[in-house]
Amino acid sequence: MKNEEVVIRRYASETDLKKLSRIWLDASLLSHPFIGEKRLLERRNLIEEQYLPNAQTWVACIDHQPSGFISLLDTFVGGLFVSPEQQGRGIGRKLIAHSLNLKGELELEVYTDNRQAMSFYTRLGFQELSRRSLDDDGNDFENARLRLIA
Repeated sequence: MKNEEVVIRRYASETDLKKLSRIWLDASLLSHPFIGEKRLLERRNLIEEQYLPNAQTWVACIDHQPSGFISLLDTFVGGLFVSPEQQGRGIGRKLIAHSLNLKGELELEVYTDNRQAMSFYTRLGFQELSRRSLDDDGNDFENARLRLIA
């Protein structure tokens, strides 16, 4: 495997929307199987029509191709997703570092059943603030609220 440089740039809706939506779906199917494919497919429109257009999004690219992204609502991480075939290459870590450098602190919520993400955030130094037993849609999926201060 060659040492590919990860370049982080601003989101460009005209070229990135469908690519990031695909990354979101592929990564969500892998990391959130407990939610179910049907529900994830239904939420994809929200990603394209509401979440990406209304957030400050940064795109991680390898060879000019989007490989992951982070969407911020001020200091809140609305989403961090890396293409499954690019996971394990430090892309998520670089997106967090970039965002932390911009904002000084970050907060997020993560499904506690997503053990890989919980472990990732803990390794980066995020501290758990609280938990809630229901997700934003009122479903029985526990979420943990985490914070990292630079």
